Amino acid sequence: MSTSKTPDVAPDFEDGDKPNNMGAKILSHETLSADGKRPHSGWYRGENTNKAAQDWQLTDAGGVRKWIVKGWEPEAAFIDRNTKVTAFGSCFAANISSWLGKRNYRVSSTDTEAQDAYVVSIGEGMVNSFVIRQQFEWAWENKVFETPLWHGYQAEDFGYDPHVQKVTKDLFDTTDVFVLTLGLSEIWYDEVSGGVFWRTIPKDVYDPTRHKFRVSTVQENQENLKAIYALIRKHRPDAKIVMTLSPIPLSATFRETSCISANSVSKAVLRVAIDELMRDVGDEGVLHYWPSYELVTEAFRAPFKPDRHHLPRDVLTFIMMLFEEVYCIDEGDRFSINEQWVRAASDSKILPPIFKRLLDKGKVDRLKEITESRTLSEDDQTNRAMLRTLHAIIEDWPKNHPEE
Repeated sequence: MSTSKTPDVAPDFEDGDKPNNMGAKILSHETLSADGKRPHSGWYRGENTNKAAQDWQLTDAGGVRKWIVKGWEPEAAFIDRNTKVTAFGSCFAANISSWLGKRNYRVSSTDTEAQDAYVVSIGEGMVNSFVIRQQFEWAWENKVFETPLWHGYQAEDFGYDPHVQKVTKDLFDTTDVFVLTLGLSEIWYDEVSGGVFWRTIPKDVYDPTRHKFRVSTVQENQENLKAIYALIRKHRPDAKIVMTLSPIPLSATFRETSCISANSVSKAVLRVAIDELMRDVGDEGVLHYWPSYELVTEAFRAPFKPDRHHLPRDVLTFIMMLFEEVYCIDEGDRFSINEQWVRAASDSKILPPIFKRLLDKGKVDRLKEITESRTLSEDDQTNRAMLRTLHAIIEDWPKNHPEE
């Protein structure tokens, strides 16, 4: 069968439905009511019933946004080229700052006056909610910490420098959007003061009688997030807040369990805490959630490099493009989200690598030949969805690449 023309949209089959040879629906257990509408089954489905996505429904960029981002999008984008964005927390925050900075948005990581702030110089190392809260309390509330809790990448003591405190306060006072990325719920803490460290304790000061490790609870993290939210609303009431959970897994755990299972608990604790906050606050237009974690774990078949820790460049780029598409005001300087989806899908073993190579080399004619002769998936619906995305790219190529 020729596939030279863009395939029709695959039918949206309900549970239990089967397609016949013509692609029409066959109702396996329900009949249509007198007005032609499908009735509910014997179970009440509620006012908002969002079904889980099937593979074919996640095989294009639009499907990813519909089936994963749905419900978390703001009513309107709120970041333009003059909006000051401060992103910190886990390493994933640095990816957001880097992407927006390259796209000429105003990010704190490129602000020369903010470079001394710890949330800029080491912002991707503040991986738990306790230390993120500490930065806001220190800068805005002048909170004093009894013991040295903050250390750099070389285990050096950062201390509580008044100059850095002022720089951090000035930065927070002028931030329009805070992007806060949580990384893990495992913490090292000082049992005497109760203070939580940025990371582990330097070897030369480690004291087993007072320095302890534990997994923080959902309630503790929820309280931290509530405090952070309240501080931002108090000191910067016009600012927006975007919270996200880093998809990057633990590289090691201090628990006796396997790192993989410990990571599952660590992420679950934080994800529940964020959701509790979102439900408590409600839809007030200030607090938002970006599903980085769900995008990586659900949209891609093999999202990580062989080290199972880092994301391939094109997977990361797709997530950043989608972030910009959702939160940033369109100023005419756009990109092809479908093309980037195909690159990311190639990197994550959803599509063969040849599609990424053809896009990178601009060989759209060869891409068209392949779509007319190759089956991309044994599943018919997935195959048709993939072809639909590729045909859309081919059709839009002259518009997106006028120089070629």
